[in-house]
Amino acid sequence: MTIQDTTEVSNSVSRKIFVKSPFGWVIWASVAFFFINLLGVIGTVVVSSFGTEWFDGWLPSGWTMKFYTTAWHDYQVPNLLRVTLQVALAVVLISILVGTPAAYVLARRDFPGKKLLMLSFLLPIMLPPITYGIPLATFIYRLNLGGTLTGVIVANTVPAIPFVILVLSPFIEQIDPKIEAAARMCGATTRQIFIKILTPLIIPGLLAAALLVLVQTVALFELTYLVSGPGSNTLVVALYYAVFASGIRPYQAISAMAVFYMLTTLFILIVALRYVNPTQMVSQARSVDTK
Repeated sequence: MTIQDTTEVSNSVSRKIFVKSPFGWVIWASVAFFFINLLGVIGTVVVSSFGTEWFDGWLPSGWTMKFYTTAWHDYQVPNLLRVTLQVALAVVLISILVGTPAAYVLARRDFPGKKLLMLSFLLPIMLPPITYGIPLATFIYRLNLGGTLTGVIVANTVPAIPFVILVLSPFIEQIDPKIEAAARMCGATTRQIFIKILTPLIIPGLLAAALLVLVQTVALFELTYLVSGPGSNTLVVALYYAVFASGIRPYQAISAMAVFYMLTTLFILIVALRYVNPTQMVSQARSVDTK
C-alpha cells in the first residue's frame, strides 16, 4: 500500500467518525437548517412573483407572468442593468490598475509603518460600510459628484482597492525576486518586467481579485445608496426604493424585481466561475511557489 492509499484510507475513516459523532450531526443539521431557510426565502419570492393573489394557502390562487413585464417597464430594469454593469466594470478596472502596483510595493518592500498601512487597508473590509460611508458621501457631495455615475464609481472603489491588494500580495510574494533580478541583468526596464514577467505570473490572482470586486460591487448597497441619484441607481438600490418608496405598488412586481436581481448576480457568478476556476488558481499559485 502506497502513502497516498494510506492517506485516503485515513481520510475516509476520519469522515466516517465525523459523521457518526454527535458534533458531526450538529454540523450537518445546522447546514441543512441554513439551506432549508435559504431555499424557503428564495422560493417564496419566486412563487410570489408568478402569483396573482396569495392569501391563506400554501400557493397563490392563480399564476401569471405579467408582473415581470410590469417590473421590467415600470422600474426601467434595462437601464438599471446597464448602470450596474457600468459601475461594476469601472470599479474592477480602476481597482486592478491602482491595487496591483500597491500590492507589489507591499509584497516587495519593507519600510517603517508597513503593518500599520496593511491594517488601514483592512479597515474598509472589516468595518460596516455605513460607518465610513456617511463621511465619504459628504466628501463626494462637496466635490459635486453626488448623484452622478462618477460618484457611485468613486464610492465603490474605496472598499474594492483593499480587496485587490490583499488578494494580490500573497501571489506576488510567491514569485522569486531572482526572476526580476535576472531580467534586469538582461536589460529589461521596470515597466517591461512588470508587464511581461510579473503580470502573466499573477494572472490567477488578478482574476480572483476581479471576481471578488465584481460580485461585491453588484451587491454593495450602502455606499451606492448614499451617493446615487435618479440616473445612477444600481439594481440593488432600485430594489430598495421599490420596497420602501411611497405609493401603492403590486408586491408581485417587487418580487419580480428581486428575481431580476438574483438572476443578475447568479449570471455574473456563473460567467465568472466559467472563466475563473478557484481550484486552478490554487494549483497555479502553488506551482509558482514551487518554481
